[in-house]
Formats: sequence, C-alpha cells, structure tokens
Amino acid sequence: MKRLLPALLFLGLMVSASSGAQARINIFACEPEWAALAHEIGGASVEIFTAVGPHQDPHYVRAKPSLIAAMRKADLVVCTGASLEIGWLPILLQKAGSSNVQPGGVGYLLAAEYAPILEKPERLDRAEGDIHPEGNPHVHLNPHNISLVVKELTARLQAVDPTHAAGYEANYAAFERKWREAITRWEADSAQLKGMRVVAHHKSFSYLLDWLDITEAGLLEVKPGIPPTTAHLEKLLKTLKHSPARLIVRTPYDPADASKWLSQKTGAPAILLPFTVGGDEQSGDLFRLFDRTLMLLMGAHGA
Repeated sequence: MKRLLPALLFLGLMVSASSGAQARINIFACEPEWAALAHEIGGASVEIFTAVGPHQDPHYVRAKPSLIAAMRKADLVVCTGASLEIGWLPILLQKAGSSNVQPGGVGYLLAAEYAPILEKPERLDRAEGDIHPEGNPHVHLNPHNISLVVKELTARLQAVDPTHAAGYEANYAAFERKWREAITRWEADSAQLKGMRVVAHHKSFSYLLDWLDITEAGLLEVKPGIPPTTAHLEKLLKTLKHSPARLIVRTPYDPADASKWLSQKTGAPAILLPFTVGGDEQSGDLFRLFDRTLMLLMGAHGA
C-alpha cells in the first residue's frame, strides 16, 4: 500500500493538471455580436453566455436570475456600452463575484470605448427622446469597428487566461486576415448602394449607413425611443413625396406596422435586416451577418 500511495498521488496531480489545462473561462456577452466575436477568438477555450437574444431589444432587458447567475461565473464581460445596457447591466455587475469584471477591471470590456462614435448629442435633453449621452451605441454594424474591438478583446482574453495566450493570438491573426478580405469584398460589391436613400425605424443602422455611404431619409420613430404616431408618419410621407426613399428598414424587434403603412403609401419596399448575429436563419456568424445584410439591401435596391 505504501508503494501505491506515491503512484496514486502522482496520478492525481496529473489528472488535476490536465483538468486545469482544459478548463474554459466564462465570458458574459451582452449581445449576440460580441458573443460571436468572442467565439472567433476564444474557440474551445471559452464558455460563452449571451444575455440578449437576436430578436430582443438590448435597451430593455430584465435582470432575471439566470443573468445574475451567469454574471457571477464570468471571468470576462463583453458588452456594447455607450449606455445601451444602462437599464440592466449595472444591476448585474452589483451581483458579480469578481472585481475583475467591474468597470476598470481587466475583465470588463465595452466595445464602444474602442470605436469612433457617431451622433454624439450637442446637448442632453429628455425632450429629444431616448438619446445616449455618449452617442449612438450600435458600433458593430461597421465592420471596421469590429477590427478595432477584436484587437482589444484578444488582449483581454490573454490577460484573463494567459495559459491560452498563444492560441488567442493565432485565432486573432486568422480572423483578422479573413475579416480584411471580407471587408474588401463587401465594399466592392456594395458600391451600387452609395447615395441610396432609406427610412429606418430607429437609429439602429447609423453605422451601417455611414459605412456604405447611404443616406438616412427619415425615421419612423418621432424621436429616438418614441414610437411612430399618425401625425409624424403623415409628415414623413409628405417629405418623401418630394425626396423619395428607396427602402424602409427595421430590426427583428421593431414593430412592423409603421414600415408596412409607409411602404403601401410610397411603394418603397419595407425589409427586415437581421441587425445582429442570429437575426435570421442566414446570419449565423459575423461574416454571414454582413453577407446577408448586403444581399438584402442590394436585392431590394435592384427590385
């Protein structure tokens, strides 16, 4: 038995070391786009929890027990920021067990802090609707912003999990190479969309329109976060008679009524864009999100 004990101890240490080497870190991603990006870099070394579904408005989320439980396990939190999650993320962070995932910690990453922000308000006035003090938060719909965020995400993963640092670096290099090639293709294919005028339901697509040089001809919402009214839609219709729009676009979580009404009145197609990864069946990852979005825009443009 005495001879057996050292062997069992050695075997136990080997099993423990093997289990530790294979342990995955836990990532809490607020939105599907950041979950998808974390998967591209983290691969098999990470376990990802996504707080917001692709058909769910990220502005309005309930801090339910399942989200609290996931936050307590998190080694890294990846969210949009720019006040997009202001109504629920702070509540979850209060329940978090690790100081690393608190603001300022290495495990706390807000994408909007690493991308140029559009539509920063000149003044803050609640009468102007649900505006974000830092500007428009939906940075993920310009693929160049994804390149900026993924660089920082890789650095955070390496800091939180140095054991797999080399693997994260290799995944980052492979992703960036493919992503740059995709951007070149997307920009060449979408050149026909430059100057096109569209009406959007909400300011969800500002970064996409800015990237593609598409003009926002109007919004269905009266002001950001304020639902369409009959008076506002009639006023918008008069404007569009003089300066027509080619398309009307909305996200999967925007109500369809106003889009359909305006489409019937103007003849402009009303289309649903996926907005994020999983927004429709053809948008299963970041590459397919942009492939699908551009296909829908170009298809409707040529209709």
